[in-house]
Amino acid sequence: MLEEKLKEAIVSELQRQAADRPQSLKVQGAGEAKGSEELTVNGKIDLGALVMVIAGSVAGGP
Repeated sequence: MLEEKLKEAIVSELQRQAADRPQSLKVQGAGEAKGSEELTVNGKIDLGALVMVIAGSVAGGP
């Protein structure tokens, strides 16, 4: 349960970042990420934002 929640939070945040900066970040395989253990990410990631999403997910945030 926690693993799925974390996976969903990470994928959602990476997709959000890619939508905000399509020239800097590309995410492939996100649609299949729920049933897979692989995701291809190419570009720069805002690590601070990703960490905040993960921490919020673990803490039971939205």
